[in-house]
Amino acid sequence: MKAHPLKVIHIDEHIIVCEKPSGLLSIPDRFDQEKPNLYHLLEAQYGQVWIVHRIDRETSGILVFARNEDAHRALNQQFLDRTVEKIYLALVEGRPMPPTGEINKAIAPHPSIAGKMITSGKGKSALTLYKVVDTYKAYALVEADIKTGRTHQIRVHFASIGHPLAVDPVYGKRAAFFLSEIKTHRFNLKKDQDEEQALVSRLTLHAHKLTLDHPATGERMAFTCELPKDFRALLSQLDKWGR
Repeated sequence: MKAHPLKVIHIDEHIIVCEKPSGLLSIPDRFDQEKPNLYHLLEAQYGQVWIVHRIDRETSGILVFARNEDAHRALNQQFLDRTVEKIYLALVEGRPMPPTGEINKAIAPHPSIAGKMITSGKGKSALTLYKVVDTYKAYALVEADIKTGRTHQIRVHFASIGHPLAVDPVYGKRAAFFLSEIKTHRFNLKKDQDEEQALVSRLTLHAHKLTLDHPATGERMAFTCELPKDFRALLSQLDKWGR
């Protein structure tokens, strides 16, 4: 079983703010409670915690858990009132135009593919504000501010405007990103390699920043979770070969 060390960003008697690595579930799986998940890891180390929100298994980034019922109730209300600011970083195909804008499209379950979502007038309202923060030949790094929390919202929204995540096997073109895709001139495998290793083999999506009111003091607090090593490595190679 792969070890997932806990990375706690902030902890007090009311909340725990932590970083979830890609590949780890946020909360227990409905069908297999024994699968490793952040919720169980936190409970094993800190005692009872309450689930407030979650992010996809293959998405990395920041999450907050409550440490008592009052904090849980207060945080839930903030999410319902949409006063919590959730900022993601996403590497997408192409260059969204205009470079700053919004995607306001309702989202619904796919009519025939379980677990997949689509934009549909019959779905639940969903709003994503975005800003392009860097561009490459064929990709863009965007900052996405989700005002609603629909399933796969960022993935579905950017795919709907023709700019899916650079790595997304469900809504995009690929399940992994290889250096040979951008370093097309004089690309060679290392001597000890029989086949090329992927730079990234997870969603190019990261929950970067979370801003909320502390459930006990009311203080407005902003927490940031930097990009993980694999995501940084991909951007470094794009900076070198993909401009």
